[in-house]
This record gives sequence, C-alpha cells and structure tokens, in this order.
Amino acid sequence: MAIRVMLVDDQVLLRTGFRMVLAAQPDMEVVAEAGDGVEALQVLSATEVDVVLMDVRMPKLDGVETTRRICSDPNPPKVLILTTFDLDEYAFSGLKAGASGFMLKDVPPGELLAAIRSVHSGDAVVAPSTTRRLLDRFAPLLPNAGKEPQHKGLERLTDREREVMILVAQGLSNGEIAARLVLSEATVKTHVGRILTKLGLRDRVQVVVLAYETGLVRAGGLAGRDRDVTGAH
Repeated sequence: MAIRVMLVDDQVLLRTGFRMVLAAQPDMEVVAEAGDGVEALQVLSATEVDVVLMDVRMPKLDGVETTRRICSDPNPPKVLILTTFDLDEYAFSGLKAGASGFMLKDVPPGELLAAIRSVHSGDAVVAPSTTRRLLDRFAPLLPNAGKEPQHKGLERLTDREREVMILVAQGLSNGEIAARLVLSEATVKTHVGRILTKLGLRDRVQVVVLAYETGLVRAGGLAGRDRDVTGAH
C-alpha cells in the first residue's frame, strides 16, 4: 500500500513542487492538501493520512500548534516539519509538539523521499545529525538545561538501555549504535523499543528531545558521568 501523504503549506507553488516529486514515486500518494492549520485539521478529520508535511508559518493556525493537535489524537499520522535555517526555533517547537522530524524546504528530492519513508516506518529520526545540531542550539533554553537528569522513567532503564539512549540522542542510527556497542542491529532495535515503552515516548525524536531536556545529553556533548559510558565526545 502506498504511503498516504498530506501537504500543508500556504505556498501553492511549493505544494505543487512537492506533489510532482511524490507523484513520481510508486510507493507514495498525495491524498490531501491544505493551506493553513485550520484547514489541515478539517481535512484530516475525514481523510486517512500516513505522513503530513507541515509548514510552520501559516495563517489562522501555525504548524506547531497544528502538529500539537494532530499528535494529541490517538494513532495520529507522522508529522514532518518543513523549515528554513532562519526558522529553526519553529522546528524545535515542532519536535516538542510531537513531530517525528524536520526537513529544510530546499531539501534535495531524494532526501525528502527518504525522510518520508523513514518516519512512516517509525524506525529512524529524520536527519539525526541535523536534529542534534538544532537541539545543540536550543537546548540551553530548556528549563532543565544544565541540571542533573530528572525523569523517573530514566531510573527504570538498564545500563545498556541508557547507553543506547545516549547514542540515539547523539544522532546515531541503529546500525551505527550496533557497531559502537558490538551488538546486532536487531538487538539495538529491541533496546530502542524498550526505551520508548519505559519512558512513554512515541519515537526516536522524542528520545532525543527528552535526553536534552533532562540533561542526559547536553549541548555540545554528554552530561558528566555519562561521557565515559560510551567513550563519545
């Protein structure tokens, strides 16, 4: 079954360009479009969608609040925030609101398609290195930034799960984590699944955000006592 994509952007030409790229893919189908957040929510109430490409600056209702409302529903579609370098703060807010990742509006078509497939599978953070740079920039603004980790769920993690969480937050893929810890990729995937369950998180992006929020990973590096766990800097 094709991945059902919705385009939400107030720029008609941008939506047209994305639609042309997606229409050429045998495993994707643009099933809906909207020019603002209010329209998007109305359309979603009557349309089955797997992945939403969401602009952040729109009239009536912006992409961040629209994303928050979408992700508060049971079994919501995945949301990919569309942003530009000068709107990174909106992308950060979008991740906090529940988006599964973000892409730059001028992203090469191949990367956009790979991102849609990734979030649809729920298996990877979109552009994890970019996500980490974004969080490095905005993590100091978080309420708990610079403090010791404060989250009851972290205490339930095993040492190995904590190691995996730190590496996920550093932007490593399952394959890279497997190589770093000398584990099979399947084992890493199992650990990630247990981390999500124990912490009550939906996907890897939320793992990354929580790691920064709690101070488990800090802007520019790891929290003190965890720096030696992975040998990463």
